[in-house]
Amino acid sequence: MKLGILGTADIAYRRFLPALKKISDITYAGVASRTPEKARKVQEIYGGRIYDSYDALIADDSIDAVYVPLPPALHFEWGKKVLEAGKHLLMEKPFTTNLRDTEALLKLAEEKGLVVHENYMFLYHSQLAKIKSLIADGTLGEIRLYRMSFGFPMRGQNDFRYSKELGGGALLDCGGYPVRLALELLGDTAKVVYSKLEQPEGFEVDLYGSAVMENEAGQVAQISFGMDNAYQCQLEVWGSEVTLIAPRIFTAGDGVIPTLILRSSTDEQKLELAVDDQFLHSIEVFEQAIQAAGSGCTADWALQKQIELVDKIRW
Repeated sequence: MKLGILGTADIAYRRFLPALKKISDITYAGVASRTPEKARKVQEIYGGRIYDSYDALIADDSIDAVYVPLPPALHFEWGKKVLEAGKHLLMEKPFTTNLRDTEALLKLAEEKGLVVHENYMFLYHSQLAKIKSLIADGTLGEIRLYRMSFGFPMRGQNDFRYSKELGGGALLDCGGYPVRLALELLGDTAKVVYSKLEQPEGFEVDLYGSAVMENEAGQVAQISFGMDNAYQCQLEVWGSEVTLIAPRIFTAGDGVIPTLILRSSTDEQKLELAVDDQFLHSIEVFEQAIQAAGSGCTADWALQKQIELVDKIRW
């Protein structure tokens, strides 16, 4: 299978391509970029062809799948073109910026029998599997509360995250991570019961926010996010017996040893987990779904439910 990339986003260069090169069943075909100097830098390290335009890459009949790490406002337009060309779609998060566009892409993928995948890579890290196991086996006791947060300091207003036109905003960027994790832990009955977004004067988009979600069993998740905040990337699961803390729940890359803290009233343990490559596993999930000739590598309910929750927080 041959895969091409639209754009030379930092995440494609630093994270995606190193992981992709580890998968023998996928050949990197090349990149289309509006910044030739970046494209040449990618080519020097990873090979592949440089395409003159996004349309030229999509029109290449030898390419089977396309990775789209463009700013969020461009996801629907170019995701639609990828699917219309009969190619599988690996979309950087968020999949789109609203429910209507997500539903349209899912419908198109289903009609054409194509796989679509949203790259929330932390879902495929063995760290999350271990956390879910500790919850399921009763190590923490009864679950009282989930708390998850993801935020980072100001990156400068020239960054696309701070542009309304490019689909920026804390909710669509870092906020999507805790929303997706809350959905994973609460299940498909998760709903938003409270939300608040803050857009300080002088900014086009929300810079930080929070929400409360719950499921039909009464379990509650408190989520917080921001892109003008001190750094946090944490999950806390408060149980009746033990509290679990995962300080690097979203960003445990292939050079990070994840640590889980298990804290009771009388003891504290630290569990060091194995280093894992969550980008690699996310691409593998995408590739395996294509090999299985399935439609909707990321379960359709999760893709749609995710943006439904985001829309509810926003509106």
